[in-house]
Amino acid sequence: MSVAGPAGGPQPTADVWLVVGLGNPGPSYAGHRHNVGHLVVDELATRMGAGFRAHKSGRAEVVEGRFGTPGAAAPRVVLAKARCYMNESGGPVSTLAKFYKIGPDRIIAIHDELDIDFGTLRVKLGGGDNGHNGLRSMRSALGTGDFYRVRAGIGRPPGRQPVADYVLSDYSSVQRKELPFQVGDAADAVECLVTEGLEQTQQRFNR
Repeated sequence: MSVAGPAGGPQPTADVWLVVGLGNPGPSYAGHRHNVGHLVVDELATRMGAGFRAHKSGRAEVVEGRFGTPGAAAPRVVLAKARCYMNESGGPVSTLAKFYKIGPDRIIAIHDELDIDFGTLRVKLGGGDNGHNGLRSMRSALGTGDFYRVRAGIGRPPGRQPVADYVLSDYSSVQRKELPFQVGDAADAVECLVTEGLEQTQQRFNR
């Protein structure tokens, strides 16, 4: 990967991908299952060798760069984290999409998924929100659900633990040891999706 320039600097172009890590802002939420999207875009930013900066809209933090070998053919990518809570993230995503002139077919949302076992990924295009507040907000703000999703499994809560308490809690000690592998795989899946397309990505990661 290579870094393109400071946030808000380059002129908008048509062939840009927006990669959104869904989560809640602030250190108190950082380790929660609901914030795995943030962990994945942080990993992608680390691979780029860049840190997040406030976008000029004031509604998100972004990193601009490229996937693959640097050069004219390398896809340009904007990594983003909204500066608001999960259920309001659609507004900042819509603002960024308009700023960079990005359509839904070039937007990737990375999020936690209750119906997938921890350590497992699924990649798809479109679909409902399945009760996920971040996806619901994005669908509402964008006017469509036809964007890509990289779904990082967190599994269902044990026993009778309420779902809200479960997603807004830290991973177990055992899961924390495995979490870097899942985050790395999800980052790989995002790169594959941008550079090789959906079919190749699903073949590699939907296991």
